Amino acid sequence: MKNETQSFKFHGIIRDMIERAELKESVEAALRRSRVVALLGPRQCGKTTLAREFLDVESANYFDLEDPVSLARLEEPMTALRDLPGLVVIDEVQRRPDLFPVLRVLADRRPLPARFLILGSAAPDLLRQSSETLAGRLELISMGGLTLNEVGWEAQPRHWLRGGFPESFLAGADADSFIWRKNFIQTFLERDLPQWGIETSALTLSRFWTMLAHYHGQIWNAAEPAASLGVSQPTVRRYLDILSGVFMVRQLQPWHTNLKKRQVKSPKIYLQDSGLLHTLFSIRTEDELLTHPKMGASWEGYVIEQVIRAVEPDAAYFWATHNGAEIDLLLHGNGVLRGVECKRVDAPRLTPSMRIALEDLKLERLAVIYPGTKRYPLAEKIEAVPLSALARGEAGIFV
Repeated sequence: MKNETQSFKFHGIIRDMIERAELKESVEAALRRSRVVALLGPRQCGKTTLAREFLDVESANYFDLEDPVSLARLEEPMTALRDLPGLVVIDEVQRRPDLFPVLRVLADRRPLPARFLILGSAAPDLLRQSSETLAGRLELISMGGLTLNEVGWEAQPRHWLRGGFPESFLAGADADSFIWRKNFIQTFLERDLPQWGIETSALTLSRFWTMLAHYHGQIWNAAEPAASLGVSQPTVRRYLDILSGVFMVRQLQPWHTNLKKRQVKSPKIYLQDSGLLHTLFSIRTEDELLTHPKMGASWEGYVIEQVIRAVEPDAAYFWATHNGAEIDLLLHGNGVLRGVECKRVDAPRLTPSMRIALEDLKLERLAVIYPGTKRYPLAEKIEAVPLSALARGEAGIFV
């Protein structure tokens, strides 16, 4: 344990020890079958570090669009790119959306002399623009911060507190991690969003982001934040879409089924990174987290994010009725629906909501995730599953 603590103080050493093998394999497979691969995720989540495992940053085939030299080389993009063989990497591609038509032409060449790995922090229009321009040529891979499976179960408390951004998770002390996250939020609002053409004031979005933290795990209602900010509800919805489009916020949509019961039809709001959530709450240590009024909501969002990242379902939803029946997470894949409940208790028990959901939604199965160590049945098709299963790479238990 002593060696582990010391190693966290040396960022370069520990970073090499945290292998993102599954993600690397996904990119490798995508590059074998697709002409253009887009690796998309929030700033500072490790996209550039991963890309450099495929191509040296000093290579003539590597373009970092935050580097003035790379920008200058791409003044005439067709001239700069057309003669490059092998793998070509373009980092922070959202800064030059005009490159997408050029990539379409280059990707259609036969024989194909080069394949392209583009990295994006997903400015709001990036996904739509790239998919339209590169239809049939592009494969998208989503990337977030370090997952529980990647950091290991022993690091789970640290991971929950600090979140998955590598610089935050790997900081030498909780205080250093908190300062990094605080600076990240400020830089993101004041520099990154304006560079991507988002002109809403940093102060307004900062206030809104803090409001969203208090909505974490709750049903979205635009009226309250709109009134607090003195703007219209459509404007508030646009703010929400902005932060969702850059991977800061997850809007978990409601599942609707043909029932006579009145079902909730508004999304639930979660901040995707638990560390950023805790920064907005000014939570600096594990002790502060465990005594905070929002601890339960934080745990729920953390578990939901880890399950979605591990399972990679076709789609994810929640379900709730106005009578109080609710399921935290529904995973849709392979034509069936599976449920996940998040319970921070020592020993989960069967609840009426679980029985109602199993019957009304025709769930294939329902997993109740909790922080304990034993896996045991609660009823037919309902099972208590320890969160540590994710750290062991046992995502298959959810599917």
